Amino acid sequence: MTQSVIARFVTARALNTFGRAVISATVGWELFARTGDPLVFAYVGAVQVLPVLLLFTWSGALADRSDRRKLAGFAATGTGLIGLGLGVASWLHAPVPTYLVLLLALGCMTSVHAPSASTVFPLIVPREDLERGNRAVSSFSELALITGPTLAGLALAVVHASFVYAVVALTGLATGILYRTLPVPRVIASTGGAAARRDWRTGLRFIFRSPLLLPALTLDMFAVLFAGVTALMPAIATDILHTGPIGYGFLRAAQSFGAVLSAVVTGRIRPWVRPGRVLLVVVALFAVATIGIGLSRSLPLTVALLVACGALDNVSVVIRLTLEQIVVPDAIRGRVGAVNFVFIGMSNELGGAESGLAAHLFGAPGSIIGGGVLALVVVGIVALKFRALVTMPPLAELQPHPEPD
Repeated sequence: MTQSVIARFVTARALNTFGRAVISATVGWELFARTGDPLVFAYVGAVQVLPVLLLFTWSGALADRSDRRKLAGFAATGTGLIGLGLGVASWLHAPVPTYLVLLLALGCMTSVHAPSASTVFPLIVPREDLERGNRAVSSFSELALITGPTLAGLALAVVHASFVYAVVALTGLATGILYRTLPVPRVIASTGGAAARRDWRTGLRFIFRSPLLLPALTLDMFAVLFAGVTALMPAIATDILHTGPIGYGFLRAAQSFGAVLSAVVTGRIRPWVRPGRVLLVVVALFAVATIGIGLSRSLPLTVALLVACGALDNVSVVIRLTLEQIVVPDAIRGRVGAVNFVFIGMSNELGGAESGLAAHLFGAPGSIIGGGVLALVVVGIVALKFRALVTMPPLAELQPHPEPD
């Protein structure tokens, strides 16, 4: 029974990730081809970040008092409809603001999907199966991130972008159905007071009082915010490496390919004895690889560095996700998950906005190199300030932290 539940959940998350990856790859390529200005990446990132920042308190509280399966299914179906809308906009050659409005709606769907989908898993799977399940979620999601951009890049070389967007409508419908087939989450028993259960700030207080979760989220957030290069891939492909849509597809898929390789390798080794130290090391190496990407003028070298980034990021994601699921009490998972998504999930879009603006001002290579250097500085600050992360024991030995008063 548990295997079936994990399989359905993993498939739903992978399909949702695939659809979003197709949208991201296709929108970036199409709008950059139209404008030729990396500032468009800033617009694309900003309109997706805005609704998450405005709605995360509401969506987190909603997840805590609703059926998270249904919320996730609703948001996944909405993502599919937005993909259909983007297809129509592309076919009609609609102005850029039309795309931005649709991406704003995508941000709204994301703000609902993130806290509900990420927090239902520990309520339907036994605790002892969480780490194994998280590896499967990470692996198949990364596989979706490989196939999504790669297939989008190949398709863009032979068909109109509108047909590529249309695929997202099918993945959205399938994902919504899969979420509804999951078992009803177990009843949540809260140890906190009524005020804590109602207060959206509970999730924020929990994270900022956690000596482990706060530094882990900080590392992940700033690594992606400063050192992430995904949003600049169209500019890297065309302006730096001088490759076409097929090369672009391989560049977009390289990080996810590395993540899948990492998941296969780390799944065969013993759990980390000092996962906090591992987290610091892999984020530092991620930043160094990013600097290499900014310096590279070779397609094979850039792809290799992106594969390394993906492998390192996968280790970070598994540690951080398992840590969150272990130390967060069931009753406030939705609110913590919503805040966590602002920290982590939207750092991709926020990083895209930052990268696009920096590339517009300093050029894509300068933006990438500077971001890697800033990420290294963040790693050093976290290592010095949060000693509890450095000395953190194996994840299996941790216990849920108490709810905030």
